[in-house]
Amino acid sequence: MSEATILLLAAGASSRMRGADKLIEEVGGEKLLTVMARRAARAGRLRVTLPEGNAARAAALDGIDCEIVTLPAGCDQSQSLAAGVAGLSGPLLVMLADMPEVTAHDLHLLLALSRQAPDAILRAAGQDGSPGNPVLFPSDLLPDLQKIRGDKGARGLLKQYAARVHLVPLPGKRALTDLDTPEDWAAWRAAR
Repeated sequence: MSEATILLLAAGASSRMRGADKLIEEVGGEKLLTVMARRAARAGRLRVTLPEGNAARAAALDGIDCEIVTLPAGCDQSQSLAAGVAGLSGPLLVMLADMPEVTAHDLHLLLALSRQAPDAILRAAGQDGSPGNPVLFPSDLLPDLQKIRGDKGARGLLKQYAARVHLVPLPGKRALTDLDTPEDWAAWRAAR
């Protein structure tokens, strides 16, 4: 089996942040993108999608062992996913860069379970079983991931292959905490 790759999707426009960039927001004194990329790089081989010309996001990855794939600004999540998958052959762990509670341990867990169940789609879930992210796709689904269109990510693929999806509960709401708006950030910070 080929080595798994972690794909960190970080090419989005942060449009719901009303002018701010959610991936440059501070988490524990560092930019969120730096924190997430460092966690992912500790867990395995890392590839990151970034929008062309976004110097702040590129700088956030300085010193982190990763391959960067750049896309034209304004690309949707499916285009980012397709570009990130291009040329890969092994299992793919897709993670969103705006989920600050996902840990390196969570990623290690999904990767280890994948080696035990190589045909399964492993989807992180909340402690209550609510489906979340990240999601590990077996290598045979890479061509399907490249065919997805629109700003919907892999939801349709997860539905199509529902019988292969296995939920992997993570503690608390780590797999569900997604910070898209200033209000999301304020509530998350207040709860910490």
